[in-house]
Amino acid sequence: MQKSVFSVDVEEWFHILDVPSTPALAEWGALESRVEKSFRSMLDVFAEKNVRTTLFFLAWVAERYPHLVREAVAGGHEIASHGYAHELVFRQDRTTFTSDITKAKDLIEQAAGIAVRGYRAPGFSVTKETPWFFDAVAEAGYAYDSSIFPAERSHGGLSGALAVPHVVATTHGELVEFPVSLTPMFGKPLYFFGGGYLRFFPYRLMLSKAKEVLREERPVVFYLHPREVDPAHPRLPMSAKRRFMTYHNLHSTMPKMRRLFDDLPMTTFGDIVDAGTAAFPRAAR
Repeated sequence: MQKSVFSVDVEEWFHILDVPSTPALAEWGALESRVEKSFRSMLDVFAEKNVRTTLFFLAWVAERYPHLVREAVAGGHEIASHGYAHELVFRQDRTTFTSDITKAKDLIEQAAGIAVRGYRAPGFSVTKETPWFFDAVAEAGYAYDSSIFPAERSHGGLSGALAVPHVVATTHGELVEFPVSLTPMFGKPLYFFGGGYLRFFPYRLMLSKAKEVLREERPVVFYLHPREVDPAHPRLPMSAKRRFMTYHNLHSTMPKMRRLFDDLPMTTFGDIVDAGTAAFPRAAR
């Protein structure tokens, strides 16, 4: 059976995208930090279940808590980049974006003591309005990316993009892309495997949909944030809809995560790349 990838976007509780109450970068350092406790609770479960994961560190976190990066490396996990300033891609120009992800790669590598090969954009915010995205990621020195949501969504999405792992030719060499795993329900492609989706859907439905993806010889891309295993973390003011998606059913995250590790074999993005991508389709640009 094809293996799945369990990934974590390692960021703080206040790194919520696209709500008016989200604090500015200059304010982050003065806010209560919860990431050490919540992230370590995830590391404990990974160790208990003998699971290796791909961890997309926000470089702002890695810069302040480099010991967390080192602990993750010691636990055998793959370290990847989530950028530095946690800005939606489609709200940046190419120069600003490239500077951010280049800085992030350098800072995370300093903390980890190893090379960083993978990148994930905040909010999977790649759109048709950011045609330079893949070239910029490759230019910054990354070998693979996991930023594509191949359908419409609130933070953009790239409708019509290849929904399977594939290789993108860029002006700086080939870049491997691991899009979010969508699967149909009632004739519409949906995501069941991360964030609010994972917390909202019943476990049996999520597991059934994961097995559908695996039968298609696609890895299931799971993702969570440390705040989602910390039901007591502070809340930001936001609309009722966003509040539901952000905070609903937080108590269910850890039990579902444990069950996933019992029910599905897991790997890392890096291990998939190392196993070879010659059979991956090539994306048209």
